[in-house]
Amino acid sequence: MTRNKIKNANSEAGNAKVKLVVVLVILFLIAHAGYQYIPVAYQGEYFKQEMQTAVVQGMSVPAGIQPLDMVKGKLKKAILENDIPTDAIVQVKPVNNSVMARVSYTKQVNMLPFGIYKYQYKFDNTATPTGFLFKESVTPN
Repeated sequence: MTRNKIKNANSEAGNAKVKLVVVLVILFLIAHAGYQYIPVAYQGEYFKQEMQTAVVQGMSVPAGIQPLDMVKGKLKKAILENDIPTDAIVQVKPVNNSVMARVSYTKQVNMLPFGIYKYQYKFDNTATPTGFLFKESVTPN
């Protein structure tokens, strides 16, 4: 009877090693996906803040400077700094005594190694000025 227990214990040890390898592979895949996705998502969120800052600063430009040109210039600079694709759709237009900016792009993220699975990160954000600058620029009816 003790021989059967020893044989079973030896075969169970192999199963534990296989399970450990499977768990380590799964953890590696999750870590790799996070390593690839988190910087892209962070750049997208940071770019949203840059867009918001650009439209608010566009509302507070001194006389003689076109708000649209200033916002476009700030967005171009932010696009270069945040590794935004060059084919991004950028729209800046005046709306009700203010400036509205919209940027849209898609970026591929290699979630699994060797390009097995690629995620399409889609960014589409519209920024309009908020806060005290916008409230002062609105004329009451």
